[in-house]
Amino acid sequence: MSDSGSGGHYYWCTRHHRVETDTDVCAARHVLGPYASAGDAENALQKVRERNDTWDAEDARWAGEGR
Repeated sequence: MSDSGSGGHYYWCTRHHRVETDTDVCAARHVLGPYASAGDAENALQKVRERNDTWDAEDARWAGEGR
């Protein structure tokens, strides 16, 4: 999917494993977003993993683990 044309939002559909737009988006419970570009939506799961890893490390630091 390209970024050109719609000027709308992009979503990552966890049900269909694809980028969707405002015109064909699944129910909110199945999508991540909105994102400004199709590329951002395609990378949504990687961004989620990175954020979870960062937050897990921060939680461990607060709990005193890893000292």
